[in-house]
Amino acid sequence: MTSVSQCFEQLRDHARCALIPFITAGDPDLGTTAEALRVLDRSGADLIELGVPYSDPLADGPVIQAAATRSLHQGTRLDDVLRLLKEVTPDLRSPIVLFMYYNPILNRGIERFLQELSEAGVKGLVVPDLPLEEADALLTPAQKHGIELILLVAPTSPPERIAAIAQRSQGFIYLVSTTGVTGMRSQMQTRVKDLLLELRQVTDKPIGVGFGISHPDQARQVMEWGADGVIVGSAFVKRLSEGTPNEGLAAIAQFCQSLRSAIAVE
Repeated sequence: MTSVSQCFEQLRDHARCALIPFITAGDPDLGTTAEALRVLDRSGADLIELGVPYSDPLADGPVIQAAATRSLHQGTRLDDVLRLLKEVTPDLRSPIVLFMYYNPILNRGIERFLQELSEAGVKGLVVPDLPLEEADALLTPAQKHGIELILLVAPTSPPERIAAIAQRSQGFIYLVSTTGVTGMRSQMQTRVKDLLLELRQVTDKPIGVGFGISHPDQARQVMEWGADGVIVGSAFVKRLSEGTPNEGLAAIAQFCQSLRSAIAVE
């Protein structure tokens, strides 16, 4: 499995935009999560973001919060997620980016956590409640373990902060498309186009846009605005949670293929 940076380099060589689906670990169950990772990998995903369920997910909207709650009620814990990844990542082409909050990392111990992530085959890490001012605590040791820490840029970030985040982020820059939490939205804010242009003035690193993308047309629009990657979460989580596990897996496969077609190079 390639690193996050290598994946984006390969995509750029072919003028392709990355498709990055997000699902929540343990929803509806860990066995389905393992199969969902394989399904997404063969249905057009370039990277896959896996959310670790957390009791106080401040950045998550109602769909992902509900998925995390269901997963936690079934007893899903970080150890379970790491075991699952250790088994599944050797089968995958797409690098895995783990999405989780900072408190469980601190409780586990940063060095131990990063070592376990590396052993599980994880290539990237997103910590939405990690402020830039404290990022060094993870950035420096993560590099030793071959894990790239991806930082988020918010629509409200001032120019000097955008530049600082762009400089420090590894793998790619995660551009949040809208203020507020994750979730499906009917339209993309045109501010995203301006933020992409602003980021291009200060960095040549890849930029992935997330929060709010729920339709193929939105994914294509964001790509045409200049994004290197589109991140789609709630729309995948919702489809996977509906019906039987097999029906959910079929739904995310079809949806992933539709997104891949929407952002394909013509």
